[in-house]
Amino acid sequence: MKIGVVVHGPFIVDSGYALKIINFLKEYGEVSARLGGTMGRTAVHDAHLEDLIDISTKRLPSESIDKFQEEDSEIIFLINSGKSDVTGHAFGYKVFKKSKSKPKLIQIERPGEVDGCVIPWRKSIRPLAEEIAAKMGLQVVTPNVVMKEIFFNGNDCNQKNSIKGSKTYRKLVGVSRDENIFLNGIVIGRSTQEEVILVAEDGIINKIMGGELKTHGVEKLGKIDLNKAIVKTGLLRRSTVNPRIVKSRELDGKFKIAFLNHAAEDIYRLKDADLVVTVGDDTTLVAADILYRFEVPIIGITDGDVDQVVESGFKSLGSMIVELESGWDDIIGEIIFSELFYGSEFIEIDDIETFKKELLQLIDNTAAQYYIKETEIVEV
Repeated sequence: MKIGVVVHGPFIVDSGYALKIINFLKEYGEVSARLGGTMGRTAVHDAHLEDLIDISTKRLPSESIDKFQEEDSEIIFLINSGKSDVTGHAFGYKVFKKSKSKPKLIQIERPGEVDGCVIPWRKSIRPLAEEIAAKMGLQVVTPNVVMKEIFFNGNDCNQKNSIKGSKTYRKLVGVSRDENIFLNGIVIGRSTQEEVILVAEDGIINKIMGGELKTHGVEKLGKIDLNKAIVKTGLLRRSTVNPRIVKSRELDGKFKIAFLNHAAEDIYRLKDADLVVTVGDDTTLVAADILYRFEVPIIGITDGDVDQVVESGFKSLGSMIVELESGWDDIIGEIIFSELFYGSEFIEIDDIETFKKELLQLIDNTAAQYYIKETEIVEV
């Protein structure tokens, strides 16, 4: 049997269950695995699994499922470890609904937890799901149970989203108090209650019912389709790990410098840079942590408004954090992008230390107050 495995999220990898499940499924046939989503890529690197789990292309989980279907996989597994059974079940429902092919899909959710389960998303594969659940010591949860849990127990999914005039409402699943709320990779607020509803007017988030809005994040996010946006709550990576250096930089006289002001962008495309200038606290934290694996230092332009988006983070040797007064990071970022990068994402320079001095001189020429935090390879 030709089996496709879509691995989603860092925790299923960090916990060791991604490898265990892939090896277990080899009893049933020829297994191929690929990542679905983006945050799991760093975990795959740290676990030395990039030769087993394909991380070469950035795809949504539903896109990875459809890709396996195109490749004639007879059955596809979605393996995930959500922060709760409710969020995990709702995630699987949304992925299956979003897939174009609606294939024979079995979800393995939260293995190793007391509420871990196997969900057969097509009725015809329930006998196989039951056999696998029995062997793995998991319970079987049917799609009907998931649907009742989502739609009739007060937990949301798309059915409870609504549009009234120019306003769109989206209720979130499985939120705990005091968690970050991400839209398309950007922190736009924090929960204050377990029931959270996002409100957008003409595509702009203007209210979080059951939470506090982060205006700075909303400005960065811009106009969106709230019903199609990717929403996450909590930490992007909740494991404490030992980061792995995947690739060391080789310096050849010229230096490639990149500019990044949006944490939701594909940071991995910057792994061959010699230095990356990042704008914003969350962007700096996430980019520094990912680029640490490739020994790429960063210059972070921040204002101290940092959210805990990962359990722990790292920076490469040679990184520098410039902390400004509140609200000045975007202003200074625009000046740097215009006057040092000339509006381009990448530039080439001859000397990094000279570049740093020019960058600091630009800041000195403004009214902004700042101080510099030089870093070694230490936790953030």
